[in-house]
Amino acid sequence: MKKINKQLRISKQKLKALPFRKIAPNIVTMLALCSGVTSIRYSIQEDWTKAVICIFLAALFDWFDGRVARFLQGSTKFGAELDSLSDFVSFGVAPAILLYQWSLYDLPKYGWFFCLLMAIGMSMRLARFNTMLDDEPQPEYWTHFFVGVPAPAAAALALMPLLISFDTPELTFVRSHAFCGTLLCVVSFLMVSRIPTFSTKHLRVTKEGLFLLMIAIALFVSSLITQPWFTLGFATFLYALSIPYGIVVFLRERKKYREENPEEE
Repeated sequence: MKKINKQLRISKQKLKALPFRKIAPNIVTMLALCSGVTSIRYSIQEDWTKAVICIFLAALFDWFDGRVARFLQGSTKFGAELDSLSDFVSFGVAPAILLYQWSLYDLPKYGWFFCLLMAIGMSMRLARFNTMLDDEPQPEYWTHFFVGVPAPAAAALALMPLLISFDTPELTFVRSHAFCGTLLCVVSFLMVSRIPTFSTKHLRVTKEGLFLLMIAIALFVSSLITQPWFTLGFATFLYALSIPYGIVVFLRERKKYREENPEEE
């Protein structure tokens, strides 16, 4: 009993002494989770526009919480686990329910299967990501790549039919069972695969490229304000095109690394 009371006192002291820099990233993660759950609400209400916006808001918060954690040096194991749970809801469950409500609800027997596949693929990807954190460091050529498609990008790919329909409603085939079901199968495979995809975590911008990057960001933001669905859809399409290109770049870098470091392979 004394031991339990001592542990409780230690836990209370740790809770009182928890600095804000460790809490701030978790607050942003909770905002992402709230956005994902709110998307489910709008999907049930068949408010497709708001449902899609909430998922992209969750992606924005998900991108922001990692930067906040690194900037404040507030990364914790609790935060990592919370981030994974938030990603599962916001980018696995929410897009699956949205696609089901929007297209697959009246597909006899099989519509829900595709949505389950999306959620299962997301859970397996996040579980693998968490276990890889404890593995030995990857070779240097993995620095600029993810293993498989990351969670927010997978959700964006799954939302492609809605983005297309918002901007060009005459393309009715994007709402078909075959198109949406096939897309969910492909996205689920990309999440759990070991296909290398580009990562910007360790990207370095030269002084010459900084000006071009600022112009590109300004154009993207202005396009997002004037033509949001076309801009988001086009950006997602460009990301889809980057997947095969990333494989080529990865194989080239791996070959170069093996030639320079034959003893490490």
